[in-house]
Amino acid sequence: MAHRIGIIGGDGIGPEVISEGLKVINAAGVNLETVEYDLGGDRYGRDGTVLPDEVIEEWRSLDALYLGAVGTPDVPPGLIERGLLLKMRFALDLYVNLRPFTYAENNVDFCVVRENTEGSYAGEGGVLRQGTEHEIATQGSVNTRMGVERCIRFAFDLASNRKGHLTLVHKTNVLTFAGDLWERTFNEVAKEYPNVDTSYNHVDAACIYFVQSPDQYDVIVTDNLFGDILTDLGGAISGGIGMAASANLNPTKTGPSMFEPVHGSAPDIAGQGIANPTAAILSGAMMLEFLGENEAADRIKEVCADPAVQVEGTSSIGDAIAQRLV
Repeated sequence: MAHRIGIIGGDGIGPEVISEGLKVINAAGVNLETVEYDLGGDRYGRDGTVLPDEVIEEWRSLDALYLGAVGTPDVPPGLIERGLLLKMRFALDLYVNLRPFTYAENNVDFCVVRENTEGSYAGEGGVLRQGTEHEIATQGSVNTRMGVERCIRFAFDLASNRKGHLTLVHKTNVLTFAGDLWERTFNEVAKEYPNVDTSYNHVDAACIYFVQSPDQYDVIVTDNLFGDILTDLGGAISGGIGMAASANLNPTKTGPSMFEPVHGSAPDIAGQGIANPTAAILSGAMMLEFLGENEAADRIKEVCADPAVQVEGTSSIGDAIAQRLV
């Protein structure tokens, strides 16, 4: 039976890279029933639509969502990110953002588990006397025991099935309230996983280690904001952001999970056929793995790891990968 997948090509290079991802999935022998959704900056520019509640309800009947990229220069910053991406994460309880990084040349082989629905992105805060010399802006960070623990448990389970090491990254010496909750929860859950070795890094130190000695990492777990920053750096040290895949997971499967490349919509190169679709293709492989299509997912990841498929051109890369799967 075909998996029912919602396709959100989005803006800029998004539709181009998702097209290649679907080509590769088809070549791997997986049957998908796709439902197209016209959402993103272009759609907002036409009629003001961002993400209607009825679309979210329709998504609940799907097996997964596959997203290219969203955002256009003429839309106010944050409008699409908060109105579409964050709304999707909160509404579908996509509480784990999983980003794997593999690059033999730099001894990179680790995953970052980022808490995806709390922290600084939860929207707590406000502004007083806006536009005056006495303006005050506050931006809170929301951390709940439930939200922190379920993310940490996911990370421990993942580490148990990899190399058996988990690193907590935070800033406990300065963020003493949120950091204390994360550290205490991490240490308590660790007692249930005697097979997993643990360590802790301040986030600024982790940025140094990412560059100087990334081979020390297996699985990293961190909060929403730190995870957002660290995973962009992870992309930079593992072949570039065009290779960085991600999954926004609802591990309990009470709703569909969403899979997307880490890169943005890159409107400056849209339509030129030069965007690297590998991140989107690897995100598609993560989607297949989550859907239980492990053999196809492994084959796609294996082919993508071969430098020989990194030819010139968006469709050429997709063709090179697809041809090796047929």
